[in-house]
Amino acid sequence: MSKRKFTEAEKQAFRKFAEAHAPKSNLPKDCLMSFIVGGIICTVGQAISDIYKYFGANEETAKTLTPITLVLISCILTGFGIYEKIAKKAGAGTLVPITGFANSVCSCAIDGKPEGLIKGVGTGMFAIAGPVIVYGISAGVIYGIIYYIVNVIF
Repeated sequence: MSKRKFTEAEKQAFRKFAEAHAPKSNLPKDCLMSFIVGGIICTVGQAISDIYKYFGANEETAKTLTPITLVLISCILTGFGIYEKIAKKAGAGTLVPITGFANSVCSCAIDGKPEGLIKGVGTGMFAIAGPVIVYGISAGVIYGIIYYIVNVIF
């Protein structure tokens, strides 16, 4: 089965159609909202860390519990559909790495729920998390080898 080739005129017509129907962006406002919401998320993270320390956790324990708590909050907000509402207003501000990643994984898991626990939720979670884990581990191994070689040579 061969694929249909589009002419330049058809490509240009599609580009014009897409540009006419694409939502318009107010870049300064979007940047400001992203900055504010991202800052709020980071401030909440710092407050969580401070609360753990206030109740007796040492620095290392607070550093461990804070991202776990942020992931939990993100997943709960995603489950109730609140995270997406915040993301519509805040844009990239909700992509602060740990919370944005948690939202992506939870969203995929929720989308797969009708297919069952294993084939739906389980595989849905790893649709996003799998490549991140693989590339993260691979990068860690490569950087570790380079670090080792540099330390042996110097």
